[in-house]
Amino acid sequence: MPHPTGRVLTLLELLQSGGTRTGAELAARLGVEGRTVRRYVDHLIDLDIPVESVRGRYGGYRLAPGYRLPPLMLGDDEALAVLLGLVAGRRTGLTTAERAASETAAAKIRRVLPQHVARRLDTLLEALAFTDRPGESDPPDAGVLLTIADAVRHRRPVSIRYTDRDGRRSERTLHAYGIVAHAGRWYVTGEDAGIGEDRIFRLDRIVDARPLPGSFEAPAGPGPAERVLSAFATAEYRHEVTLRIHGTVEQVRARLPAGVASLEEHDPTAGRDRTAERWLRVELRVERLDWLPPVLASLDRPFVIERPDELRHLVTALADRLASCARRA
Repeated sequence: MPHPTGRVLTLLELLQSGGTRTGAELAARLGVEGRTVRRYVDHLIDLDIPVESVRGRYGGYRLAPGYRLPPLMLGDDEALAVLLGLVAGRRTGLTTAERAASETAAAKIRRVLPQHVARRLDTLLEALAFTDRPGESDPPDAGVLLTIADAVRHRRPVSIRYTDRDGRRSERTLHAYGIVAHAGRWYVTGEDAGIGEDRIFRLDRIVDARPLPGSFEAPAGPGPAERVLSAFATAEYRHEVTLRIHGTVEQVRARLPAGVASLEEHDPTAGRDRTAERWLRVELRVERLDWLPPVLASLDRPFVIERPDELRHLVTALADRLASCARRA
């Protein structure tokens, strides 16, 4: 027969799964009487775990927010999911300020894993490989991230201290629309109230964020993720490239994603079926052109280079090299 302490911990695990659990349901799951469930609830309350009693026809017991994090009960699959999330977060750079925080959290879970679960995890990690490089960017400060997230949710202005890529520091008032994770970094998009224009800021370059009084209305139109991708696709770089490619939107996006290029209908009178092949105008702003000829070749779709001429020469040179190699015995 399970020890009462074990049943108390099982009760905590049941309540942590969410919702309100009736006394009858808990008694059945624990194999005890209703009055024993009430006694176990009292044990949790004595341990400063905030269990609420809900009255009424659909009443029962549930966990309420407390002043501290109570002991967290995880099943085997839940523990694996949390650990894999920590590993993936560290790998992609999408962690918050202290890398040590994710490492100590993982270590705490690893320390109490049953041996059979730990072996499953080790087996998976040994077999797991990532196609991208580990995240190398500095993670954002957790306090900054949470402050800006709160400002986004409640549409409150926030004052930020920001350091740009050239090391210039400034203080700005931001109307934050949303937070976006992209390519291993965190970004916030919103209106810089001082100049009345939309801007995108890297969260790891924000050293302080303070909520301000007042509120603002979020604009209609593209969402935060679309704004970030569009900003990357239209950023100022050395070369402006314009192409016409005959194919579907999916075919073009497979090689030139939204964060790299913008697409529009070359013939606006054509249908808008994304699966239909048609001429699409593709615009890019890039620092270098040498990577584009192989991408265009891999598309295997008819294309026309409108500008720049330098790209046309690079594509011709690549075609000549490929033809020369193909003719060799």
